[in-house]
Amino acid sequence: MAQLGFYINQSLCSGCKACTVACKDKNNLNVGINFRRVYAYEEGSFLQKPTSGIVQNVKAYYFSIACNHCTNPRCVPTCPVGAISKNKDNGVVTIDQDVCQGTQLCVKACPYGAPQYNKKVFRSNKCDFCLDLQEKGEDPVCVSTCPMGAIEFGPIDELRKKYGRVSQIKGMPSSKITNPNLVILPHKDAKLSNT
Repeated sequence: MAQLGFYINQSLCSGCKACTVACKDKNNLNVGINFRRVYAYEEGSFLQKPTSGIVQNVKAYYFSIACNHCTNPRCVPTCPVGAISKNKDNGVVTIDQDVCQGTQLCVKACPYGAPQYNKKVFRSNKCDFCLDLQEKGEDPVCVSTCPMGAIEFGPIDELRKKYGRVSQIKGMPSSKITNPNLVILPHKDAKLSNT
């Protein structure tokens, strides 16, 4: 099996957060804990021109992100008890809840905010790529729930061949830090100057 990854068509994302809610429901997550998050990015303003009314230079878009099951995940080596591992077959990074001691070092190490600390159980957890659903031949819940079809998944090499190699947009940490297994079709206002 090959390294799995996500494809996000950011130009289709409407910010509805159906992916976040479905993931939260499937994983029975407490308030404040989200394995998949949707961020809104807004900039610009409305300018009053002395003779021509109001002119705007507003830019806004949404971005859905979860664990990127990175090639070089920062969370794995920081765990002092070895609770976090990267599967050799599919590249999925998981946290063993029976081993996790809740040190939160993984939370601090991940540049994407993927590990989430649960104060009620004193453990961290994160997206596990819905491996239980995939074993039944189903898609991850974020993929099957997105009404816009903005999220896809599959072997990352196939996604890159089909959609390109962009894995970073404005506002994200450098993809060089962890080499995320993520492909993004950026919104026109989210593109980095070199993409």
